Amino acid sequence: MEPEVEDLAKFLNKMGAKIEGAGTEKIVIEGVEELKNVSYNVMPDRIETGTLLCAAAITGGRVKLNNVAPEHLLPVISKLQEAGCKIEKEKDTIFLDAPKKLKAVQIKTMPYPGFPTDLQSIFGAMLSVAKGTSQIEENIFENRFKYVNELNKMGAKIEREGVNEVIIKGVKRLSGSETISTDLRGGAAMIIAGLAAKGKTKVDNIDHILRGYVNIDKKLNSLGAKISKE
Repeated sequence: MEPEVEDLAKFLNKMGAKIEGAGTEKIVIEGVEELKNVSYNVMPDRIETGTLLCAAAITGGRVKLNNVAPEHLLPVISKLQEAGCKIEKEKDTIFLDAPKKLKAVQIKTMPYPGFPTDLQSIFGAMLSVAKGTSQIEENIFENRFKYVNELNKMGAKIEREGVNEVIIKGVKRLSGSETISTDLRGGAAMIIAGLAAKGKTKVDNIDHILRGYVNIDKKLNSLGAKISKE
């Protein structure tokens, strides 16, 4: 049901495929003899959009993102607003103005159109410096909390509750540390945490991150970050 699956089906159908039901719980594919060459504009990356919004939120900044699809991020926008961010959205732009101090929120990951599992680690980093106690419940994938130990190295106060839940007690500030990118989104969470941490943060094993983000260092540097790759 995720928009990426629906977008892929639109692309394939334009090539001559016969796919029905994309965007619903049931997809039916009728095989064809061949596909043709086409030109197609891929949809904006909603997870990259959410990551950049959280980068602005954790640093108390302001950002305007162009070429995005706000309708794909409604639960994310809602949680950012609940955390204290002011957000204005138009057809293909989102403007975020973060508060001086974020507020704690409760998150439960769910299948689309619910809160995306791919952004829960990003929010985990962001909420580590929010005022109050946040809770994240992971209902999609196992082993999504590998990043917790890395954030705790930076001074975060995050505790595991069973298999699929963490409790985050917000701290005033994180401290730079040597960390590891445990997976794609966990690595992005380390970058987000590093933006708000005092001192230098080093993230190893960045191949995970580069697999899912194009020029994330250059994009964040254009907003005022100081990131270098070794």
